[in-house]
Amino acid sequence: CIDRHLDEFGHTTAYVWVPENPKEEPLKINYNTLSQKVNRLANGLRELGVKKGDRVTLYLPMIPEAVYSMLACARIGAVHSVIFGGFSPNSISDRIKDCNSEWLITADEGYRGGKTIPLKKNVVEAIKHAPQIKKVIVVERTGAARNDRSLQDASRDVWYSELTERQSDTCEPEVMDAEDPLFILYTSGSTGKPKGVLHTTGGYLLYASFTHEMVFGYKPGDVYWCAADVGWVTGHTYIVYGPLANRATSVLYEGLPTYP
Repeated sequence: CIDRHLDEFGHTTAYVWVPENPKEEPLKINYNTLSQKVNRLANGLRELGVKKGDRVTLYLPMIPEAVYSMLACARIGAVHSVIFGGFSPNSISDRIKDCNSEWLITADEGYRGGKTIPLKKNVVEAIKHAPQIKKVIVVERTGAARNDRSLQDASRDVWYSELTERQSDTCEPEVMDAEDPLFILYTSGSTGKPKGVLHTTGGYLLYASFTHEMVFGYKPGDVYWCAADVGWVTGHTYIVYGPLANRATSVLYEGLPTYP
């Protein structure tokens, strides 16, 4: 998804991130920058003790760090479990316990449909019922958690910016077999207990790349947008893995496509 593009196409834009607030400037992220961001977080995860096969829960808004987190887990062979940013504390704790995750990446808050979603507050409630979480990595999107003591745990919390800024831009990737797990994603639970669906590395990535190219007719130079959320499999496949495998330029939009 990244390394093989760098020599010739490193300056190609991978994402144009568009924040929900139209007063904030969009951010262009090329493949070189994507590589650096992913490698720094991957090294940070290794520093915290995350290793191949460990489960890492992601509870994030639609910000670039969500993509970095998924790819950083994949780079070191950790299995990511993304939880939709609109889910409740109970939904978070149930999924953490079911896959026996010990690490969690979240943000202080997220913006969605003109509202602020209290992500870190939900995480604080969730891990009361999932105490096996060793570390919580916190992205600062609004700054809400920095000065709120009720949202902090000095023994458990790690600021995303502080963890990544001290890391190297290079990270040796873990060697994976085609059938090694890539991620677990839970069904919504609307028809019963959520079920964790395990996707493996080789077959999933091949199908994501193939269907992104053929179904959407993607050609290099096109600008592509999937309006889903990374919390669903559509987002995994057609925001992250498929487009990046095909060296696409994608729009990554923070909020709901109907707002503002």
